[in-house]
Amino acid sequence: MAAHKEDSKKLKRKQSPATKPGRDGSSTKKPKLGSSKVDDNKGKKPFKPVKKHGKSSHGEDSKQTKEPLSKRDRRIEAKELAEARKMKRKRHYSLEQELAKLWEKMRKRNIAKEDRSKLISEAIQKMKGKIPEIATSHVSSRVLQTCVKYCSQTERDVVFSELRPHFLNFACNPYAVHLVKKMLDSASKRQLGDFVSSLRGQVASLVRHMVGSVVVEHAYQAGNGTQRQELLLELYSTELQLFKDLSLIKESRLVDVIAKLNLQINSVLRHMTSVIQPILEKGIVDHSIIHRVLMEYLSIADKFSAADVLEQLSGPLLVRMIHTKDGSRIGTLCVKHGSAKERKKIVKGMKSHILKIAYDQYGSLVLACICSTVDDTKLLMKIVIRELQTSLKDLVLDKNGRRPILQLLHPNCSRYFSPDEMASLNLSIPSLSAKVAAESISKAEENPETNEEPGDEENDVKEDSMAEGDETEDLVEGGKKDPLTRRQELLVESGLAESIIDVCTENVEELLRSNFGKEVLYEVATGGSEGILFPSLGEKLNTLHEAIASVAAEPKSEEPGKEHVFENFHSSRTIRKLILDSPGFAAVLWKRALNGKCSLWAQGHSSKVIHAFLDSTDDKVRELAKKELQPLIKDGVLKISEHKEVTKKCKLSAE
Repeated sequence: MAAHKEDSKKLKRKQSPATKPGRDGSSTKKPKLGSSKVDDNKGKKPFKPVKKHGKSSHGEDSKQTKEPLSKRDRRIEAKELAEARKMKRKRHYSLEQELAKLWEKMRKRNIAKEDRSKLISEAIQKMKGKIPEIATSHVSSRVLQTCVKYCSQTERDVVFSELRPHFLNFACNPYAVHLVKKMLDSASKRQLGDFVSSLRGQVASLVRHMVGSVVVEHAYQAGNGTQRQELLLELYSTELQLFKDLSLIKESRLVDVIAKLNLQINSVLRHMTSVIQPILEKGIVDHSIIHRVLMEYLSIADKFSAADVLEQLSGPLLVRMIHTKDGSRIGTLCVKHGSAKERKKIVKGMKSHILKIAYDQYGSLVLACICSTVDDTKLLMKIVIRELQTSLKDLVLDKNGRRPILQLLHPNCSRYFSPDEMASLNLSIPSLSAKVAAESISKAEENPETNEEPGDEENDVKEDSMAEGDETEDLVEGGKKDPLTRRQELLVESGLAESIIDVCTENVEELLRSNFGKEVLYEVATGGSEGILFPSLGEKLNTLHEAIASVAAEPKSEEPGKEHVFENFHSSRTIRKLILDSPGFAAVLWKRALNGKCSLWAQGHSSKVIHAFLDSTDDKVRELAKKELQPLIKDGVLKISEHKEVTKKCKLSAE
């Protein structure tokens, strides 16, 4: 067929009148004659060329229409086209434009309350009946937020009643969610209860949504204890999600709830895993309700489930969690039970955020735990210590910022951490605790016949299958390095202690009078716990003692607003503690500031400083002050409390 087509094409070329075969077989074009051209144009009109210099009326009109528009005209035309498209696409576009104009007036700060209330009433009247339709618009949503913030309770009830059937849809909308939050902020107790009830059965799905989780968190923060419990219980079990009567129990801890309702731990774990896993994968870890759920999950999880969650959290995600109470506890657990690799990820994830974490109430506890747990001191020097050194003075004077420093100077001291904070630092996960694991192994060895089947809730067979040595090695809590060695490296070898002493020496008076800085000054001046600063920094500590004594040696001011350090509430008590606990400082202070001047300071807060020399357990310190203080006591100038008077007489008589 192909050959036949080629032959037919060749024949057509041969038959064409424009070609004629030559002698050598090649085709040549036939020349065109001038007469033939004339013959072809016989029936056509003669061609009239257009005059170049002449201008017709038609040419002028076309030139006028094709003139380019100016930039301003083009902008106006584009704006008109955009407005026309929006009018077709948006049903309430004209209403939104009117509301936007009202909003520009009502949101001003210098507007009178009466004028604002009139504008708000006008806006609500225009929106009435259409609020659910326009609430998802980024313009109308802002107008509604302002109206809800400043309107009367009656008008707020009208808006709430229109929005109530659509709360779940609005909770997942990126614009309407802000309106829902504003409604919760100004809702009455009844309205808040109605809103929490409307979330029933949907809490688990909303918590897994990037926008919806914000609404659940807002309701959790605004609700009372019962409403919080209602939101939490839905995340624990399917039964608690379906049956409302079960969620009315008083128990708050998940372990107690399981015991009260006889729930199966395996089913609870499966349900909670299905809720928690998508949350961790999406990184929705900023909310306190999620932190609470994670804490309860770790309290009942088996070893492998708990380790999996800790591994996922160890890293940058943890930085976003430690701003809440439960979040900081999770951070502490990750540091204590994590491997060396996971701890390294946690510390690296905190890079450039150390100061912000140190100033946070709960983040500072995690930082204190890191300083007393992580063995990689070189990494801590590079990331944590280096960043702390950039703002030492502010940290020392801050209530939360001083905690990592105090943890290094005097670890786990009850003077600087409340009982609740101490409990947070001492938390552990039951399934990952070495102590609990050792007890379970010993019980299994004592009673081998009572071991449970593989399908039992406790999953003890998995643990029993491991060797005892491997079990205890995997479940080491905290670091393996000697705590004193770790402190020595982080404090002294890093240069942090020297920098702290310099800051204390330069700002002695300010720190003495400070409610929080005085405690750091006291720990530094006494050399820290176990005298960790004395071997290498003894000379600098002597300089600090001299600086404190020189401030105390200043003459008593007669100005009414200025107090001497002996008369100030905070500084007088700090100096008293230093006299009792540091004999070297007591000798310097007596020589520089008090020798021959005790009668001036025998009254008021300053008398506590004088009494400290008599209360000291060091014989040399008591001997310094005995000669000068005995006459003051006899004359009644220096008064001693009744319960201390007997002991003082005994000491003086013995001497």
